[in-house]
Amino acid sequence: QVQLVESGGGLVQAGGSLRLSCAASGRTFSSYAMGWFRQAPGKEREFVAAISRSGDSTYYADSVKGRFTISRDNAETTVHLMMNSLKPEDTAVYYCAARFSRRAATIQTEYNYWGQGTQVTVSS
Repeated sequence: QVQLVESGGGLVQAGGSLRLSCAASGRTFSSYAMGWFRQAPGKEREFVAAISRSGDSTYYADSVKGRFTISRDNAETTVHLMMNSLKPEDTAVYYCAARFSRRAATIQTEYNYWGQGTQVTVSS
């Protein structure tokens, strides 16, 4: 069992930055690949970024590539999403997810555990 708690969301102007964090409980964090997803109002939840269990492989949605960076600290059992050059279309609830596998995935049904989400609002 893994419990995930996101933090770091908020209101930011377009062009600004935010750093999301996801703190995981349990001693087996290093057994999980991790991902970030987001859901904008009236839209389906979509993939944002993912990182392998070891941290040596990362994947990004085309819409955030070059602007967002996912990283993990297995000692601190935390995964981060650094978001730069934010745009109003990045406004969404951002969810952290854990997958019991060494490989990251871009499909949400591959993930076993989810956090409650953190709101990110980007004003124009």
